[in-house]
Amino acid sequence: MGQVLHGCARMTEAVRRAIQNSQESLKVLAARYHINPKTVAKWKKRDTVSDSPMGPKQPSSTVLSLEQEALIVAFRKHTLLPLDDCLYALQPSIPSLTRSSLHRCLQRHGINRLPDCEGDKPPKKKFKSYPIGFFHIDIAEVRTEEGKLHLFVAIDRTSKFVMAQLFPRATMATAKEFLVNLIKAVPYKIHTVLTDNGIQFADLPKNRSGPTGRSSA
Repeated sequence: MGQVLHGCARMTEAVRRAIQNSQESLKVLAARYHINPKTVAKWKKRDTVSDSPMGPKQPSSTVLSLEQEALIVAFRKHTLLPLDDCLYALQPSIPSLTRSSLHRCLQRHGINRLPDCEGDKPPKKKFKSYPIGFFHIDIAEVRTEEGKLHLFVAIDRTSKFVMAQLFPRATMATAKEFLVNLIKAVPYKIHTVLTDNGIQFADLPKNRSGPTGRSSA
């Protein structure tokens, strides 16, 4: 297999290896291979004969902030939704998000492909059938360079309508704010909201004024 060199490279890997193994002076080697002595010194110090990767060492988005990237990564890992479903669910929280910027973000973090759910893995347990308006809310921690945030995710088990928001803390006040925002965003009536701890809010008011329904463990 032929070696792939940097576009501006003037030496092959064999020449670089010969320079590294030679005991001759930098000046002699530079004259022999018609290169600058600084180039000889550079390859003398290296342990490899391959070109260094081009581009930034830590690729980052020019469109998305670190907090937004953390939201995308947490949302994808938590929901395992396809690309277009993630885009539709995240655009209200990240208006600048496009399909291409979302795809590049998922690629950078190695989650652009959903895990294979077939093969030897046992099939996932399916939820029983629910009428539209039955929402399940999850909370996940999101860690960024600025600290820890909390991702609230609500999914309708029937319509697959999804809503996600980041909050600095997971408190009763933020939970209420998220639920009020969810009620405003959903274009149909929500009759039940189930959380991970088994608490559900049922019989939500028809005017969608807030999460003031009955709760039961």
